[in-house]
Amino acid sequence: MIIVMKPSTSKERIEEIKVKLSGRGIKVNLWQGDKYCVLGLLGDTSAINPSQIGADEDVDKVLHVQEPYKKANRLFHPEGTKIQVRDRIIGDTKLAVMAGPCSVESEEQLIGIAEKIKESGAGFLRGGAFKPRTSPYSFQGMRERGLEILKAAREKTGLPIVTEIMSPKLVERFVEDVDIIQVGARNMQNFDLLKELGKTKKPILLKRGLSATIEEFLMSAEYIMSEGNDNVILCERGIRTFETYTRNTLDLSAVPVIKKLSHLPIIIDPSHAGGMWWLVEPLAKAAVAVGADGLMIEVHNDPVNAKSDGAQSLKPEKFDSLMNSLRVVAQAVDKEI
Repeated sequence: MIIVMKPSTSKERIEEIKVKLSGRGIKVNLWQGDKYCVLGLLGDTSAINPSQIGADEDVDKVLHVQEPYKKANRLFHPEGTKIQVRDRIIGDTKLAVMAGPCSVESEEQLIGIAEKIKESGAGFLRGGAFKPRTSPYSFQGMRERGLEILKAAREKTGLPIVTEIMSPKLVERFVEDVDIIQVGARNMQNFDLLKELGKTKKPILLKRGLSATIEEFLMSAEYIMSEGNDNVILCERGIRTFETYTRNTLDLSAVPVIKKLSHLPIIIDPSHAGGMWWLVEPLAKAAVAVGADGLMIEVHNDPVNAKSDGAQSLKPEKFDSLMNSLRVVAQAVDKEI
């Protein structure tokens, strides 16, 4: 249930209503904007009479929330959420572009790529230290050493780092070392991991599961938010369909649908969606045009010899060309790079 207060309501009156509802076993979350004040009620609200609450002269309206996700619901938070990561903001007019190799392979490789993507306008460095692979015989990442290399690249370039977590046991280490903790598609419903990440305040990049519906996607975000961490960034990276030509099928409709249903920012990963480097540019342009808040793009200095996902990686010069073309698309939808 949601109670929308009148803008003129005093803070004392709002606190009085919160205390009254809390006394009935209801958890009350307050969202205060410049032109609105919303009280989100979580718990068993069956004993609460909406008409009685609506009779209060300070209440504008009372709404029932049918969707199972509450904290991620736009009704609870009418304005889009903006997430600060160091000196950058995700969810604002400036597109968040995260770029870098699928896997960290060496310090020389990563720092070289980081410097080039920064010159091209990327705001974040992505790179895998721990790699979830379909085959147990594939390269699993440099692990702790990979994290140290990512930190060295951040120190050298100033770019915040984004990397994927695999286990709840690593949460403490990632909170200390990483700027944005990525939860991969395979772990979207690893609820123990999501709950542990929810106990932190670190920005979480949550990727959509291979066959997840939008509601399931938002419910995974709800797991994180229910523990107190509202800093969730959603990522559409393609879903599994009957089509086999591309690696996955990019669901561009997820962007406007999620924008309607949720206040959380959403970015697109065109690299994993298409699985081929030449598909990255058209999919990235489409993502910006449809309203995405950012992009995650794989960039590698030597894709042919990459230890993972070389076929979908752009060379730095291709990435630079893409960024130049994206500026035109971004301007058309009132965004910037």
